Parts: sequence; C-alpha cells; structure tokens
Amino acid sequence: MTVRPIRYYGDPVLRTPAEQITVIDDRIRSLVTDLLDTTSLEGRAGVAAPQIGVGLAAFSYNIDGATGYVLNPVLESAWGELDEIDEGCLSVPGLWNKTSRYEHARVTGIDLDGEPVVLEGSGLMAQMLQHETDHLKGVVYIDTLAPEHRKAAMREIRGSEWFAPATAASASKAGTSAASAFGRPTR
Repeated sequence: MTVRPIRYYGDPVLRTPAEQITVIDDRIRSLVTDLLDTTSLEGRAGVAAPQIGVGLAAFSYNIDGATGYVLNPVLESAWGELDEIDEGCLSVPGLWNKTSRYEHARVTGIDLDGEPVVLEGSGLMAQMLQHETDHLKGVVYIDTLAPEHRKAAMREIRGSEWFAPATAASASKAGTSAASAFGRPTR
C-alpha cells in the first residue's frame, strides 16, 4: 500500500491545470493504485492527482463505502439547489468553510481500460465530484468563497504551521492528520 503525501496550499502543482491522460500504461495504473490507497485512509472522501504531486487528470473517491477512480474526468453537469455546506480540503489542513455546491452532479471520464465511466451522485458524492474536478482545473475550494470569507481563510492559512508558499517542501511539512477530506469534519 502506497499512501502518497498530500501537497499543501502554496504548492504550484495545485494551481496548474491537470493534463489529460493520453496513454494508459503501467505509470497510470500505479497512479490509480496510489490514489486509491491515499483515499483509503479514514475521513478521506476524495483525492485528485495534483494533490499527490502528479499533474494529470485523475481522482479517486471513497464515499460511504463506494470507492473508485475516474481518469480524464469532466464535470458534465451540476444541478438542483445550491447548498451551503461545510467543506475542507486535505491540501488546506484544518480549515473548514461554508461553500456553495449543487446538490447533484455528474462526471464522465474513462477507466484503466479506456472504457467510459459515468459517476453521478447527490449530497457528499456531488460535493466531492465538484471539489475534485475543481482541483484538476487548478482551483482550490477557498477560491470559491465569498471575498470576505476568502480573506479570513487566507489569514488563517498564512498563520498555519504547514504553510510554505510555492514550495514542494510544503507537501511533507506536516502530517495530514490535522484534517480529513471535505464534508467530514473531525472537530
């Protein structure tokens, strides 16, 4: 089992749009295994490849016992009420904010055999689909906050022990036990 270290806010890989996967080879199979292993830890709902330092379009998920992955995911639609829900991120440990996410979402992509994948869900699954596809566009959830909440979040981030702007070293500066995946506060 290979649980990869999570990259923290300030690491450039989190701000770089992920590249599409064009060839499925052993490197991609290993990436999927590592994503699934990394997501398997308690309290983790999803992990995007950039969060483990890989700039490719892929994510894994673990929602209420449903586990899996999607390569080259595209958020096809998000609909329903915009819910204000607690959200956090492994790449921003310990910080929780109310975000607006649609109550339903649908993602399409492919699996390791190149076959089409459709993943649709409501509630936490919909939140995860929107959150992880944002990561693949170089968007971190705090970017979606209202300006006054984003400013407060940035003050908290700058004062945190783990924050090291724009350095890969921030990926291993602190353990990820300080936070769990979004939607599942541990405090």
